Amino acid sequence: MRINADLGQRAVLQTEEMAWVDSPMAGVQRRMLERDGKDGDRRATSVVRYAPNSRFSPHTHGGGEEFLVLAGTFSDDRADYPAGTYVRNPPGSRHTPRSKDGTTIFVKLQQFAPDDRAHVVIDTGTQLWIAGPAAGVQIMPLHAHGPEQVLLQHWNAGTRMERRDESGGEEIFVLDGSLEDEHGSYSKGTWLRNPPGNMPERWSRDGCDLYVKTGHLG
Repeated sequence: MRINADLGQRAVLQTEEMAWVDSPMAGVQRRMLERDGKDGDRRATSVVRYAPNSRFSPHTHGGGEEFLVLAGTFSDDRADYPAGTYVRNPPGSRHTPRSKDGTTIFVKLQQFAPDDRAHVVIDTGTQLWIAGPAAGVQIMPLHAHGPEQVLLQHWNAGTRMERRDESGGEEIFVLDGSLEDEHGSYSKGTWLRNPPGNMPERWSRDGCDLYVKTGHLG
């Protein structure tokens, strides 16, 4: 299966308008944003929803797993991860995902550099924001490895960011509020992937919170 598999092409999806697709496991559904290959084999980016008392079968992530809990509490063999938790399980890690009360996560599979071995768990609700790349923008760094950087951004209402170069491309998931640029407006739940190059000027009239990854598409 191939969905937005050409990383050299821009992709934009409003995930909250997409239908949920049943996974092979009862009670687990997906909105597939990016996919190149069969389940478990190749690159995939999805929003995944677990119904209460649902679980996925035990599995190993040969290319790693990265996820941000959007709602509810996600659990596995190691711990419970409430909304706002950011997790990286490195290549070769194994677990049995589940949720007692239901959860929704934004998840990226098989996208780690082979030497990126860090296991990361961050409760973003307890971390401090620091000054960002433009006035009115604050950032929360989550992970960095080689050219790849992952962070959250908080934009105050009325903020603008000038055009800039991203030689390794960028990926954005709108967590709250709305972001705009010359191409359109991106509300909560929008996923954007931009290939390497010059990124447009952007602004937020009412403020927004974003998941941002850069440097991984070069």
